[in-house]
Amino acid sequence: MQAQFVHANTFSPENKHIVHLNLGWDYGLVYELGYSYRLSTKLPVRLQAFYSFPSGSTAFDDFKTKIGAQARVIQSGNLQAHLGLYGIYRQFENPLVQLRNFGSEARAMIGYFRPRWFVGGEIGFDKAIVTQFKHEGIFRDNIYGDVKDGWYQPSTGGNLYYGIQAGYSFKKNSVLVSMGEVRTEALDTTPLLPAYFKLGYQRSF
Repeated sequence: MQAQFVHANTFSPENKHIVHLNLGWDYGLVYELGYSYRLSTKLPVRLQAFYSFPSGSTAFDDFKTKIGAQARVIQSGNLQAHLGLYGIYRQFENPLVQLRNFGSEARAMIGYFRPRWFVGGEIGFDKAIVTQFKHEGIFRDNIYGDVKDGWYQPSTGGNLYYGIQAGYSFKKNSVLVSMGEVRTEALDTTPLLPAYFKLGYQRSF
């Protein structure tokens, strides 16, 4: 999931807690659960935690966790800008190899906000910092027998994403949508599926 967005109007002091339920396309169909907590600070900041996992026959073998914060850094009339920083831990496995990865993500969003709706543009960068490889026997027997397991650094790659997002709020509920394009960090290539899409529901209390 590329964008852990929050409707900016939920930064109001009475909405300290938000529960997130999201469905999206990020190299496949992905489900996501999340929680946000608004700090009692002058700068509107929400601490956030998310857990996402893909659909498939084996539950919880692949997953992604994300912990960080989102802040509203600019508000001028109906114009608002938000910045988010996150730490990432994720796991992916297939018949050949299991990968565990620590990474980070930085994202920014600027948009036009009304009391019940908003629309804006977003951009972010997801970086894999260090990755552990654990190869299966089939890899050693059929591809490369002397392959080494362990943690590999420097970075094993990163993705830049950019797109649009919009949302509509009613009472303490919000429905949001986000979509856009994904490119590798070299910018001249794209992943196999070069787009992302996300539909989200939020309940604040």
